[in-house]
Amino acid sequence: MRTTDFDFVLPPELIAQTPLPRRDASRLLVLPRASGLPEHRQFRDVVEYLRAGDVLVLNNSRVIPARLRATNARTGGKFEILLLEENAVNDWWCLAHPGRRARVGAELVLHDMQDRMTCVRAAVLDRNEEGHRRLRFSGTPDIAKTLDSLGEIPLPPYIRRSRGPTPQDQERYQTVFAQPPGSVAAPTAGLHFTAELLNAIRSRGVHVSFVTLHVGLSTFAPVKTETVEAHRMHEERYELSGETARTINQALDAGGRIVAAGTTTVRVLETVAATNAGRLAAGAGRTRLFIYPPCRFQVVTAMLTNFHLPRSTLLMLVSAFAAPNETRGRDLILSAYAEAIREGYRFFSYGDAMLVL
Repeated sequence: MRTTDFDFVLPPELIAQTPLPRRDASRLLVLPRASGLPEHRQFRDVVEYLRAGDVLVLNNSRVIPARLRATNARTGGKFEILLLEENAVNDWWCLAHPGRRARVGAELVLHDMQDRMTCVRAAVLDRNEEGHRRLRFSGTPDIAKTLDSLGEIPLPPYIRRSRGPTPQDQERYQTVFAQPPGSVAAPTAGLHFTAELLNAIRSRGVHVSFVTLHVGLSTFAPVKTETVEAHRMHEERYELSGETARTINQALDAGGRIVAAGTTTVRVLETVAATNAGRLAAGAGRTRLFIYPPCRFQVVTAMLTNFHLPRSTLLMLVSAFAAPNETRGRDLILSAYAEAIREGYRFFSYGDAMLVL
């Protein structure tokens, strides 16, 4: 398939810049795959579409304050650093802007939240094919444990803030169930849930389980290759607990549905199932699974997701899920997106949600 097949025009005013007052106040477009006829609800109504024996699976990765400010120790030039992945303590792959000045051998002095220089430094060790820099930090036993005083939440570039994230962003660009730190972008389908809504879901006999996938930049990056098949995903770290694996396996055996909240959750479950003959087993690893039409899903039977960027791997995954083993899911999803645009749904991270059943 051509990448341009997943293009659409989105009015700029529908790109959500701020979160709604309540997490569960967002709108919900329900898309039954059998009919393709969307229903318009509120997100809090999602509980009505779940039944006893289902398993709702959420990605519990915590977004870290991954955006840092720095100055070149020799030239005084200003830099912005975005942490991407930890190799070892104080050893990270990062994005550095402006990249052409972040030469191997350069030493950067980090700033604190008041833009004052600190004793923490970063030496540029290497550059990879994607242009990412490998940095070694010094002046702190562990940069990961110092981020709260140095870094800020890395909001997506389409969310515009003249002075960086607001206190509201610090709270709302994080799920209420976030646990292990490691993501540089939020698993956005989970942002709609409140603790009260999760309790209401449990009270219906629905199991609520968690996986971990530390979200990287590649999850949200647009596909730039001419064909979809030529795109290559970056690896992301995941973990699946024994408890979650058992709960899902038992539900599948009993005929229950597996409702994945978010494309990252889908990728964890389908990655593990692909190596275990359709069953789940506890484990941790790395995945570069790229799901696009046509695709057979072995575990996930329903999906909650936000409205995604044109030409993104997320849009391609949702299109594959809308019609498993077929290519017509693209038309089904783009038709639903056109309906969402007509109805004024909010798109992207702080936007509204879709339930594909």
